[in-house]
Order: sequence, then C-alpha cells, then structure tokens
Amino acid sequence: MREGFTTGTCAAGAAKASAIFITSSEIVNQVCVKNLDGREFVLKTFHESQNFFGVVKDSGDDRADITNGVKVLARVEILDGEDEIEFAAGEGVGIVTLPGLKVGVGEPAINPVPRKMIERAVREIIPRKSLRVTVSIPDGRELALKTFNPRLGIVGGLSILGTSGVVKPMNEKALLDSLSLELSMIASLGFRKLYITFANSGEKALRKIFHVASKNVIQCGNYIGHVLDEAVRLNFNHAVIVGHPGKLLKVAAGNFNTHSKISDGRLEALCTHLALMNAPREFIAQIFHTNTTNEAIALIREQGFNNVWDNIAEIISQKCIQRCKSLKVDAIFIDSEGNLL
Repeated sequence: MREGFTTGTCAAGAAKASAIFITSSEIVNQVCVKNLDGREFVLKTFHESQNFFGVVKDSGDDRADITNGVKVLARVEILDGEDEIEFAAGEGVGIVTLPGLKVGVGEPAINPVPRKMIERAVREIIPRKSLRVTVSIPDGRELALKTFNPRLGIVGGLSILGTSGVVKPMNEKALLDSLSLELSMIASLGFRKLYITFANSGEKALRKIFHVASKNVIQCGNYIGHVLDEAVRLNFNHAVIVGHPGKLLKVAAGNFNTHSKISDGRLEALCTHLALMNAPREFIAQIFHTNTTNEAIALIREQGFNNVWDNIAEIISQKCIQRCKSLKVDAIFIDSEGNLL
C-alpha cells in the first residue's frame, strides 16, 4: 500500500519554500526535505499569500487519516539575533493548555520531530539568523473536533505530528500513541485514579451516575488492554472501567482488545455465569440464542437474574488485576440508556 506524508513533513516542505522566497524572491513548486534518519521526501509546493507557502497533505492509502487533502501552510520570518528558531501557531494549529504532552503549555502543538524537520529544512536556506516559523492549517479548527485534541487540552486546531515523516497505511500505532499521550497528560495533573470508558455513551453515564467532573476520564475504544498497561507504567493505582455488556463481557472472557474482528465470547461468558447462579437450562439456552446483548439484558431483568452483572464485574476485576498486578481495577456495567446494571 502507498505511504503518505505526515503533517510535520508537509510543514517542513512549506517552511523551506517560504525560506527560499524571502531570501531570493523565487517561487518554487517543489522542494526536498529530510526526516531525522536522512530519508528524502520530494514535495509539491504552492504560494498561498503573505509569504505563506503550502503543501497539500497526501496520506497515501491511509484513508482513515482525516487530514488527507488539507493544506498545510508555513511562513518564515527573519528576526533580530542569531541561531534561535521560534514556532508560532497560525490559523487552525492548536495551542497546548495542559501539561504532560511533548511540548510545553502555551506552545504551538507542533511536536518535537516536526520541529526538528522544519529546523533542518529552513537551515539549509538560512543557516544562522533567528527565525520565526508560523504553521497554519486553514481547516484545522473544525477538523480538530474529530480528534483527541480537545481531550488533550489542545485548543484552536490540529497538532503538527509525525515521528518518521511517513504515514503508514493501517497504522494502529498512531491511535495507541494518542491514548498514551492522553494518559500521560492525566498523570501529569496528579491523578492516580483513572476512569476508563469505551466511548462517549460510557463517559456520559459515568458522569451522570457518579458525578465525576474531573479530567481523569479516558475513552479507550477497543484498546482496554493497552490503556491498563499504560496506567501501570504511569503509576496509576486504581482504575474503574465503565461499559456496556457488549464490550465488558469480552473482557470477562479474557479479551483485552474488544474489536469485533479480534474477539467475542460475550454470550459464552454471560451464559457461564448464569449457569453458576443455577439459572434454568432453558433460560440459559434462550440467552445464548439472543441476537444482541440488549435483548439479553432485558431477559435477565425480567427473570430476576440482575445479580449476574455483579458477579461478572468481580471476574473482570480479577482478570484485569491478574494482567496488571499493581493496579486495583473495578468494573461497572451500564445499559444502553446509561443506567447502572
């Protein structure tokens, strides 16, 4: 599958084109930039306005990348002094407002590797003078609402990202890295107790039922195992997992990646624990042949076996503790309406 360029690579290319323009008045339509390993990227550039030059982001065959096709712009200005390069957030590039990320509070959300790539690119053209590099993504403010940035305390737009300069298709690592970053931010705020939900519905239920108003809530998606492992690494001491049986029953079956292509075992886990409660065989068979966990929830409620959720929550807790050792873990079941099971 075809690789693409990161926003960091695009910003480096745009900055190099701007540096060429302000030193020679030449408008170039192509530049070559290098990543930190020396790999070269040839990028098409265009002149936008006010010394801003741009590169259109090409994510290759990674069509899940929401920044594919956006314009990444950069402008280089020469300042008094020598050797310093400062970075500024233009339109659509976020500002960091919380600690725990790779750049400091108040700084533009331009990660360390893109900063080094940009510096390398502009220093090829302007070796010594102090510079200001402003990076902009015109559509960034709206696109950022579809990313982790609001949860990470990055306001006003997207982050300029990249560790290798390359977008690799089907790259699960980027999502896991985002989860690790969010956990790092939560830890940096001093929290040692962590609330984990699978998605928005779980977080809304958590805040409604338990009145949790703090920033120590993370949505793990399908990657509950990764989040628990990272919680241990970051020295959290207590995790509370809140979720619908459609996800949590998979954890009860010993699965720590809950993607439908990876794992299931929901009904098997549920029926096992109903059997351990001496539920009638006919009822267990009925549960086993339900089409959805919501249907199973309704039947269990009708037959008065709601205690099964308490029993399974205990098993989930035990399985998570066996995996994590030093982390206390509790599990809480909710239904589709956000009510406590």
